[in-house]
Amino acid sequence: MESFGTRLHRAVSERGPLCVGIDPHPGLLARWGLTDDVQGLDRFTRTVVDALGDRVAVVKPQSAFFERFGSRGVAILESTIRQLRDAGSLVLLDVKRGDIGSTVSAYASAYLDPSSPLYVDAVTASPYLGVGSLAPMFELAAEHGGGVFVLALTSNPEGAAVQRARTADGRTVAQTVIDEISQLNRGATPLGSFGLVVGATIGDTGHDLSGVGGPLLAPGLGAQGAGAADLRTVFGSSLAAVLPSYSREVLSAGPDAAALRAAADRVLADCRSVLAAR
Repeated sequence: MESFGTRLHRAVSERGPLCVGIDPHPGLLARWGLTDDVQGLDRFTRTVVDALGDRVAVVKPQSAFFERFGSRGVAILESTIRQLRDAGSLVLLDVKRGDIGSTVSAYASAYLDPSSPLYVDAVTASPYLGVGSLAPMFELAAEHGGGVFVLALTSNPEGAAVQRARTADGRTVAQTVIDEISQLNRGATPLGSFGLVVGATIGDTGHDLSGVGGPLLAPGLGAQGAGAADLRTVFGSSLAAVLPSYSREVLSAGPDAAALRAAADRVLADCRSVLAAR
C-alpha cells in the first residue's frame, strides 16, 4: 500500500488543503433540530458524509462524540468510516490515544490494522508517556500505509505548562516531540506519514518546525478563534506542510447539504489564498 504521506499529498493536490471534523456534540445536534441520541447522531453523520465525503481531502471524526452512546455509537462510527472511505476521503480519527506496551499495541491494532472495523487512514496520538511509547503505532502505521498525528503545541491554555516546559538539554518538551517525529520522517517523499498537531490559535510558536517532513494539522480555525490568515504567523516558512482543520465553522451551516458544501468551499478558498502565498 502507498504510504499515508503519499496519499495525503495526492488528496490535498486534488481536493485542496482542508480537513473537516465531525464533532456531533449535543449543542450542534440541537442546532440541527436533531435529538441527542443514536438516531440524531446517525442522521447528523450521514448528512455530513453525503455533503462532504466526495469533495474534502480529509475528514476527522471525533471518536468521543460517538463513544458516549456506547456500542451503538461506535457502530455508527464504524459505518461513518466505511462511507467516508467509499466516498474517497481520507479518514483521520481523532482519538488522542497514548499508553505503553501491550495497551498501545492494542490501540494501534484497533485503528491501524486493516482487519479492524475501526481501521482508518490516520489517528491522533498523545506523546506524554514519551514519544517512544508510541512506537507500536508508528510501526503498524508504516506496515499498513497509515499515519499518526502527534500532539505538539495545542491550542488549549492548559497545554503550555507541559508542552513549553524545559528539558535537561534546554529544549522544550514540544521541541523534543517535534524533533523525534522529524527523525521518523527522514528521507520520506513527497511527504512523511507522521505528523504533528499544532493549534492555529497559539501565535508565533517559538519552535522550529522546518525539519518535520510530515503534515502539520492545524485545528482551532473558525469557531475556536483563529482565521486562515493566522496560519502565516503560526507556521511561517513551514506553511507548505499545513493541513487546516475546521469543524463548527463548517458544521454549523447544516443541516442543509448545499449550505455545508458552500461553507467548506468558503473556508477552503480562504486557506488556499494563504497557503498559495507560501
